[in-house]
Amino acid sequence: MDTSKMIKAYCLKTKEKNVPMHDAVVSKTAKGGYIAKGNDGKGNKMAAILGEANALLAIKNGVAKKDF
Repeated sequence: MDTSKMIKAYCLKTKEKNVPMHDAVVSKTAKGGYIAKGNDGKGNKMAAILGEANALLAIKNGVAKKDF
């Protein structure tokens, strides 16, 4: 998979920045924002807050699934 289009996030466990998120699922928060949840490919859970444009672009590109 092309990692340039993947959602990038900070991994709290390994303290790495801009880690590509695997198995990403985008959902809406209670206040109407967007959050992507997934893992770093090694089993460590990750989450990233996204703007509407980036969330919908990730879904359109096929790097994330829609959960709303």
